[in-house]
Amino acid sequence: MLTYSSIKIFACNSNRPLAESIAKKLGLPMGQAEVSHFADGETSLRIDESVRSADVYIIQSTSPPHVNDYLMELLIMTDAMRRASAGRITAVIPYFGYARQDRKARSRDPISAKLVANLITTAGVNRVLTMDLHCAQLQGFFDIPLDHLVGVPLLASYFRSRISDLSNFVAVSPDLGSVTRARSFAERLNIPIAIVDKRRQRANVSEVMNIIGEVRGKNIILVDDMIDTAGSITNAADAIKNMGALDVYACCTHALLSHPAAERIQKSAINELVVLNTTNIPAESRIDKIKIISVEDFFADSIDRIHKGGTVSELFK
Repeated sequence: MLTYSSIKIFACNSNRPLAESIAKKLGLPMGQAEVSHFADGETSLRIDESVRSADVYIIQSTSPPHVNDYLMELLIMTDAMRRASAGRITAVIPYFGYARQDRKARSRDPISAKLVANLITTAGVNRVLTMDLHCAQLQGFFDIPLDHLVGVPLLASYFRSRISDLSNFVAVSPDLGSVTRARSFAERLNIPIAIVDKRRQRANVSEVMNIIGEVRGKNIILVDDMIDTAGSITNAADAIKNMGALDVYACCTHALLSHPAAERIQKSAINELVVLNTTNIPAESRIDKIKIISVEDFFADSIDRIHKGGTVSELFK
C-alpha cells in the first residue's frame, strides 16, 4: 500500500469558502498557494510550501461565472504539483463543468466532456472526486480512478428532517433525464414519483407539458441535478401548480443560477428551492426562497477515506 508524507488541501479561486470548510473539518490548514492573473489575463500561480511525496487534494469547481478560467487554474495547479514531486494528486471537483456536452447530438458537435477529462488526466491528476455528474456515464471518460458522490442523500435528509408527514408528497422529475435521480430521492422518502414530459410541437413554438403521474391535490418536490437559468424547473413548477398541485418545493445539487435564474425562481410557484454549495453562489442570487446546504462533511469524509484507503460508497447509506 502506498504511503505519503502528509495530506495537504489546496484550493483555487472557484469556491474557497467550501475548500476552507473542508480543510477545517479535516483539522488541516489550507495549503499555501496564490492563484492570480497576469495583466493580459493569463493565470499566475505560486505554491509557497513543499508538497514532495504529499497526498495533495486540489478543490476546484469548474463553475460560473469564470468556467474557463477555473478550469485553467485547476490544470496549472496540477502541473505545478506534479513538477514539485507531489506523491498523489486528487482533483476534488464538486461541480464538473462541460458535462452537458457528452455526446454528438448533431453532426460536427464536440464532445467537450471527454476533452476536459483528457486535459485533467494529462495535466497529472491521479484521481478525481466529484459529485453528481450530469450524466453518470461520464465516469467512463476518465482513464484514472474517479469517486462519484451523489447529492440525493443530503437533499432527502433535509426534507425528512423538515417535514414531519410526507404522506401527501410526490417527487417529480422535471424532465426524462432526471428520472433515475428522482426515483432514488422518492425511495429514500418512501413517496411516489411523477414525471414532466416536455415536447416541442415545432421550432419556435412553446413547449407543451404533460405530467406522467398524479399531482392534483399533492405537495410536490421537484428533483434535478443542476439549475442554470431556471427555465425548465420554474416552467415545470408553474405547470404542476396549474394542474392542481398544492405546495411546490424544488431541490438540486448544483445551483449555477445564471441570469435570470434568481428572478425566475422568485416569481415562480416554487415555495422553497434547496441546493448544495458545490458552487459558490453569489450574494445577488441568495434570495429568500433558496436554502443552501453545505457538502463540507460529505467531501471531508470522502477525502479522509481516500487518504486512508477506505471505501467511499459507505457514505451513500
